[in-house]
Amino acid sequence: QVQLVESGGGLVQAGGSLKLSCAASGRTFSGYAMGWFRQAPGKEREFVAAISWSARSTWYTDSVKGRFTISRDNAKNTVNLQMNSLKPEDTAVYYCAAARSHGLVLTRDGYDYWGQGTQVTVSS
Repeated sequence: QVQLVESGGGLVQAGGSLKLSCAASGRTFSGYAMGWFRQAPGKEREFVAAISWSARSTWYTDSVKGRFTISRDNAKNTVNLQMNSLKPEDTAVYYCAAARSHGLVLTRDGYDYWGQGTQVTVSS
């Protein structure tokens, strides 16, 4: 079992930045690929970014490319999402997730563990 706890959400003005963190506990963190998802009210949960266990590979959805950066520190059992140039359409609950895989996992169904989420609100 892996337990995931997100933090760092909040209210920010458009153009601002936030850094989300996800702390993992339980089984060996470095053996898991990680991902960030988000869900806005009334919308499907959207895949935002992913990172392999070694951090050598990353993936981003088109709408956040160049603005968001996913990273991980396996020694600290954390994965981060640095979000810059935020837009009102980035407003959502953000979730981190862990997958039992060394490589990138690019499907929602491939993730085995989920955090409870952290709210990000971007005002215009």
